[in-house]
Amino acid sequence: MGKSFLKTKWIATAASIWIQCTSGATYTFGIYSSILKSSQSYDQSTLDTVSVFKDIGANAGILSGLLYSSVTTTPAAAPGAFLVAPGWSTWPGPSSAFLAAHAQTFFNTANVVSGVENFQPFGGTIVGIMKGFLGLSGAVLIQLYNTLSEGDPATFILILSVLPTLVSLTLMPLVQIYGTSSVHEKKHLNGFSSIAVVIAAYLMVIIILRNIFTFPLWTQIITFGILVLLLASPVGVAIKAHRESERLLQAETSPLMDDPEPIPPTKCSRLQDPAPEGYHEIPGEPGQGKAVASSSGSNLVDDDEQDINLLRAMLSLDFWLLFIAMICGMGSGLATINNISQIGESLGYTSTERSSLVSLWSIWNFLGRFGAGYVSDIFLHKGWARPLFMVITLATLTFGHLIVASGFTGNLYIGSIVVGICYGSQWSLMPTITSEIFGVRHMGTIFNTIAIASPVGSYIFSVRVIGHFYDKVATGEDNSCYGSQCFMLSFFIMASVAFLGFLVAFALFLRTRRFYRQVVLKRLRHSSTS
Repeated sequence: MGKSFLKTKWIATAASIWIQCTSGATYTFGIYSSILKSSQSYDQSTLDTVSVFKDIGANAGILSGLLYSSVTTTPAAAPGAFLVAPGWSTWPGPSSAFLAAHAQTFFNTANVVSGVENFQPFGGTIVGIMKGFLGLSGAVLIQLYNTLSEGDPATFILILSVLPTLVSLTLMPLVQIYGTSSVHEKKHLNGFSSIAVVIAAYLMVIIILRNIFTFPLWTQIITFGILVLLLASPVGVAIKAHRESERLLQAETSPLMDDPEPIPPTKCSRLQDPAPEGYHEIPGEPGQGKAVASSSGSNLVDDDEQDINLLRAMLSLDFWLLFIAMICGMGSGLATINNISQIGESLGYTSTERSSLVSLWSIWNFLGRFGAGYVSDIFLHKGWARPLFMVITLATLTFGHLIVASGFTGNLYIGSIVVGICYGSQWSLMPTITSEIFGVRHMGTIFNTIAIASPVGSYIFSVRVIGHFYDKVATGEDNSCYGSQCFMLSFFIMASVAFLGFLVAFALFLRTRRFYRQVVLKRLRHSSTS
């Protein structure tokens, strides 16, 4: 193998997975939020303001999208590596929270968009894998915290400032775009998917056992060592895929082999079917232009036009339907995880239980991200429009918020499962739907712009709703509140908002049904001739 192995989409995928696994520091906020609140004498509204700046930094990725559209993957991700350390070294504070979290957008954009371009026929699956491992990263980092610095958040913050920088600088040069495809791609993508599921199951077992038993240091070291071995296993899938490609190439049984040299994204994303069968209007406003539904599912254009850019996308109703639905879904879900430690404290959960809830949230977040992408890909090839899954998950999210609002014993465990899965689902569905409706070339810019809905919603629901109503009923010098009344009204409001998101997503589904039928037909036609 040697040098040629390092220049394949498979090692690029493995490298992206490892970068994603160390980039989710924002999902560990619940570990140190209580200490941050007490040490800085914050009330709940101020703490939520810090968390919102974190969310804005982690989701306002317009700059990373624009940079990715202009240059190759490695330079586009480089700024992220140099933002991590300065942000965490000046923690706490809103500005440093923004800076530390903003690094995530550069890594995430490079990994997700390059993955979609490398595996266009299975965009939902690869986005689910990338977003899924990012969701799992919270649990991975917490396991590292439990092993090296449990009870010492200051050391944990130091780890968060160093680890993502080292990993990204080392591995990002391997993340490139390769413009050809293989008939065996789905099989090897399933290999990456299986590893993700195994890691999630392992983490869940470890978290539950830690909630029941006290782990001595040697046990924690062993369990973390096993986790590291599991995280290394994607390279095994990459080796197997590369060897199979080489065998097929030598036997000359398939013309569709991995190109040994990466193709610049500005060229790869504009590859067209040699003989497109027809044109149809992109769903949205009149005058957006015409596009070809390619076998990959993206909206490729004729020679006189480009894929829809951000400004043109923002003139379409579909863009704003997606944006509003994400305010309702991502925003309310993010507000839940930002306040999950305080919710647990108000309901009498122990510190160990609250830490377990934060870790388990990463598992549910992963299941939503991975599952929605994988399952929606399966049903998309059967003729189901992908926005339908956004409709289903937002309807379910409504019930999840009602469970949290109820305050019954154990409600936070059940509610966090439902809310976590539904929240995570939006993070794989939204980028994939964006690439299908607006095309791949400007996907990074457009989906990162829509992702701003997440911190916007988080600010509204965390500060203006949860923080406001919590502080109104809080008593004592420490601004604390105990009992189900602390968050009940807030989550009833968020349940109503999630229902609004369900209605908006349903409108998007109705508008795009015909478009998705045409995309699926071309995909099936391509699959039958591959």
